[in-house]
Amino acid sequence: MPELPEVETTRRGLLPHVVGRRVAAMVVRERRLRWPIESGVETRMQGREIVALERRGKYLLFRLDSGATLIVHLGMSGSLRVMEQTRIPGKHDHFDVLLDDGRYLRYTDPRRFGAAILTESDPLRHPLLASLGVEPLTDALTARHMQALFAGSRQAVKQALMDSHRIVGVGNIYANESLFRAGIRPTVAAGRISLARLEKLADAVKQTLAAAIEAGGSTLRDFVGGDGKPGYFQQQYYVYDRANQPCRVCGTAIRQLRLGQRSTFYCDKCQK
Repeated sequence: MPELPEVETTRRGLLPHVVGRRVAAMVVRERRLRWPIESGVETRMQGREIVALERRGKYLLFRLDSGATLIVHLGMSGSLRVMEQTRIPGKHDHFDVLLDDGRYLRYTDPRRFGAAILTESDPLRHPLLASLGVEPLTDALTARHMQALFAGSRQAVKQALMDSHRIVGVGNIYANESLFRAGIRPTVAAGRISLARLEKLADAVKQTLAAAIEAGGSTLRDFVGGDGKPGYFQQQYYVYDRANQPCRVCGTAIRQLRLGQRSTFYCDKCQK
């Protein structure tokens, strides 16, 4: 599933191509996404200028003139790319947004688990976004804020870190990697971690996500950025998907377990 770094990589790749452009047309070939694309969205999109492209968690926000916003989610296997030349759409190419300079954005999603929702009101108040937690790459994510979010929780810190109502956008890959950088075992109860260790965790989350964005995200199966290029952060993993391989720091074999039905990886020596 595309996580925050992959969505931010997509945003940055698309940004110079879309802002200031008008929508010449929108072509929808498949409406049956996770949340169906509503009828009439093509007409409502036509002629509108894209004035900004933002991100909230794993959602892309195409800000349009007149206050409207197209909310796009990449689902579990989706990508949104800018196309320079016309290409015959494939089976999984569900919609195109044609721009006034002849280029277009193509949304591809083999599993159809994404979304494209046009709202005329504040997108941050939309039911999909209204309850999202703090953005991890902002100054709002501090050790004291994490301490307040985790207060009294017996939940494993990895699961707490992945809770989008607390902290948004830290999915499975980057939770594993952040906890390794912070030296914290994923099974430790979130509410029992000291402020000093939360300082390390807050920094580790920011460093891990920033490094992943710099590398263009992670490409495990389907992901490509807005320019069609894969990400390379998977080459830098310390623990994720490295079960039984030697730790890059101490040489101990990486362990694997299941937490909340998700594969979890850690070093028994480096993480306490």
